[in-house]
Amino acid sequence: MNNFDSREKIALFIDGANLYAAAKALGFDIDYRKLLKAFQSRGYLLRAYYYTALIEDQEYSSIRPLIDWLDYNGYKVVTKPAKEFTDSSGRRKIKGNMDIELTIDAMELADTVDHFVIFSGDGDFRSLVDALQRRGRKVSVVSTMSTQPPMIADDLRRQADHFLDLRALRDEIGRDPSERPAPRQAARNDDDEDDDIDY
Repeated sequence: MNNFDSREKIALFIDGANLYAAAKALGFDIDYRKLLKAFQSRGYLLRAYYYTALIEDQEYSSIRPLIDWLDYNGYKVVTKPAKEFTDSSGRRKIKGNMDIELTIDAMELADTVDHFVIFSGDGDFRSLVDALQRRGRKVSVVSTMSTQPPMIADDLRRQADHFLDLRALRDEIGRDPSERPAPRQAARNDDDEDDDIDY
């Protein structure tokens, strides 16, 4: 994390499903309060965006408490309805891609932000990183290569100015899953067993 300059204006762009999957694969949860503090200490944190798709007709969504908390605690939450369908083997699938929303927001801030931090390993963001760099902006990508297979596309990692492995940030922005509040943990576990989420 020494590739940050305290004079920089920083913006965070968090692909919620991608970050959740990477942290889960590494065996920890993201503490979003700590995450904000970690980047506020490295420069002027202008914005922190969190993107996720929601199943609109669900009576209770396990992600709703997180969305509400983020919305009240310094994050700009961007959501859209997820599409739910059943695949050929009869499994329930949820599709909710937020790439376009994230890309538009980032490009709109290209004249204001010095350092973009994208929390995703999705190779589709390589073109966005390239476009921001052509405008003279620095781009860091946060994901992990510590899983098998790695959760970051190789071309995205190569394109970024800096790659931050989520595993190296664990002590600073993570918490053990056992620290989760009990009701949310139960809801999250139910979701994990029943749904095959495909983002």
